[in-house]
Amino acid sequence: MNASPSNREGISPKTLLALLERLEQAHIPMHSLHILRRGKPELEAYYAPCHKGQLHRMFSISKSLTALAILKLYETGSISLDASICQYFPEYVTADTHPWIRQTTLRDMLMMRSCHASTTYKFDKKLDWVESFFTVAPTHKPGTVFHYDTSASHTLCALVEKLTGRPMLDYLKDVMLREIGWSEESYMLTDPFGHSMGGSGLMATSEDLVLLGKLLMQDGCWKGKQLIQRELLSDALAWHSATAVTGPITSECQGYGYFFWRGEQDARICYGMGGQLVLCYPARELLVVTTADTQGMNGANQLIYDAIHQILLPGLESREATDTASDADREALWQKVSRLCIEPIASVCSQGCSYQLRSESPSSGEEMTPAVNYLDPRTDGARIQGLVYRIQGDSAFSDLSLELSDREGVLRYTLNGTACRLSFGLDRVIPGHFPVYDMFCASSGTWLDEHTFYIRTHLLDTSVGGVYIQLYFGEKDVTVFMKKQEETLFGEYTGHLYGTCDQKE
Repeated sequence: MNASPSNREGISPKTLLALLERLEQAHIPMHSLHILRRGKPELEAYYAPCHKGQLHRMFSISKSLTALAILKLYETGSISLDASICQYFPEYVTADTHPWIRQTTLRDMLMMRSCHASTTYKFDKKLDWVESFFTVAPTHKPGTVFHYDTSASHTLCALVEKLTGRPMLDYLKDVMLREIGWSEESYMLTDPFGHSMGGSGLMATSEDLVLLGKLLMQDGCWKGKQLIQRELLSDALAWHSATAVTGPITSECQGYGYFFWRGEQDARICYGMGGQLVLCYPARELLVVTTADTQGMNGANQLIYDAIHQILLPGLESREATDTASDADREALWQKVSRLCIEPIASVCSQGCSYQLRSESPSSGEEMTPAVNYLDPRTDGARIQGLVYRIQGDSAFSDLSLELSDREGVLRYTLNGTACRLSFGLDRVIPGHFPVYDMFCASSGTWLDEHTFYIRTHLLDTSVGGVYIQLYFGEKDVTVFMKKQEETLFGEYTGHLYGTCDQKE
C-alpha cells in the first residue's frame, strides 16, 4: 500500500477524491501529496514508484532553509541583515568591485532584490560559484526590483558555512531541524567548489517538508520550544517584494518575503522548481505539501494551485466535512490512493493518437498498474523485432534496437562504447536505473502511429526531470529525436540520430 488517508471527521473523503481526480485529469506527474488540517494528517499519498522515506530533489525549497539559517545567525548576533555582503567576503572584493555590489545587503539578497537579474555562476562555470556573485557585472541598483537570483541564496548559504565551519544543513539540523524530527539522511548537493547548493541542492523526504510546514504554521514553536524567534519568522514570511512583473503564473505574482513566496488565498509558500511545494494557509489551518515534476509543462504549477483553491479549500467549508464520512466514501478514497502511480505515457497520449488503440486490463495484484489503453506490440512491433540500426555520422551513439513484449519493452543502444539498456512499460511505468548515470527512474513507452514509438523516462534522483525519445521506423531505417528536461546533465539526449539496417541479426 502506498498511501494512507487517515480521515475521520476532517476533510470529506469526497473532497480529497475529487482533488486527486482533478490532478489526474490534468496529467500532472505527481510524486507525493500530503494534506494536514489543524496539524492532523488528512491524506498521505505516494505515486509509485515514489514511496515514503524517499529522498527527493527539492530545488528552491533550499532557499527557504537558507533563510532560516541566516535568521538563526542574526538571532545570535553573528550577522547584520543590513550589512553589505562584501563585509563578509573581503577575499572577493577589489578596487574594481562595482559600487552596486558593495551596496548589496543581506536583506536585499533575502528579498531577491540583489544587483543581479539572474544567476551569476551560470555565466562562467569555471569560476567559483560564490566568487561569481562579486565579479559578474551587476545589472541594476540593489534593493530596487525583484529578480529571481539563485546566486544570492547560494552566496548566503556559503556565508552560513563560512561562519559556522560546517555544511549549512548540518548547522540547521543542530539548531532546529533535528528537534522537529527531520531526516538524518537528508543532505545538500554541493557545487564544484565544495559549497552547499543553498539555492537548489536539498535532498530530503516529503515527510521532511511536512515537518517544515508544521513549524512554519506554528510560528517557529515546536512542542513548547521556540526554535526561531516568532517575530523573525513572521518578518520572513511577510510581503517584502512585488513579483507581479516577473511572476510567470498568477500564484507567483502575489509577492515575496525572505526566500519565501506569498500566494493566492493568503498562502505562505516554500517553492521548488517542478512542483515541490509547501503551501501554508494559516487562516484555514491547512497545510499542503507536494512533490512532482511539472518541468516543461507550461502553467502546470498553476493547475496544482487551482486544484487546491477550487476543490480543497471550498471543501473545507462543506457541511459534509463536519460529518462522519461513510465507510463507502472512505473505501473509495482508500482504493484510489492505493493505486496511485506516475501515469504511463500511453494514457497521456491516447487522446491525441490517431492510431487504433485497444484496451487490456492488467494482471491482478499489481498496485502500480492501472488499466490503460496501449498499442498491441505483438502485431505493431513485429517488423522491427531483432533489427539493429547502425547510427550514421559523428555521434556518441553507435547503434540501437527496440524489443517489445506483451507489456514491456527494452531500448538497447551503445553510447560512447558502453552497452546500455533502458527498460520501459507499455501500460505502466517501470522503475529502474538510467544507463551510465545510474539514477533511479521510471519509464514507459507507446506507439503514436504505425511508424512512431515514444519513450518517456521520469528521472527521480538527484536529477528530477525527464528524457524523451521518439523513434520513427522506416522500411530499413530509423530517425530518432531526443530531448531532455534537466538543468545540467543528460546533454547526450538532445537532437536527432539517423540509423540504417540491412538485415535481422
